[in-house]
Amino acid sequence: MSQINYADMSDEEFRQYFLEHRQDKMALQAYLDRLSTRPRNVIATLDDPDFDVKVQAAIRVSNASEKQPRGISCLI
Repeated sequence: MSQINYADMSDEEFRQYFLEHRQDKMALQAYLDRLSTRPRNVIATLDDPDFDVKVQAAIRVSNASEKQPRGISCLI
């Protein structure tokens, strides 16, 4: 069997591959590695007095961006 190069796959290609090969443990590890290298945006902390407002605003932004072509997709 030939070796799969996950790094050469776009996010959408990798997502599709992973959905079709869920038993591929190396793909899962590559996915987790890919996620760990991405920046994480903290929307609000639990003690933030504007927690609800900030989370709702982030959801609206996320929903609006889903209507446009995406480059990054959640696999699981």
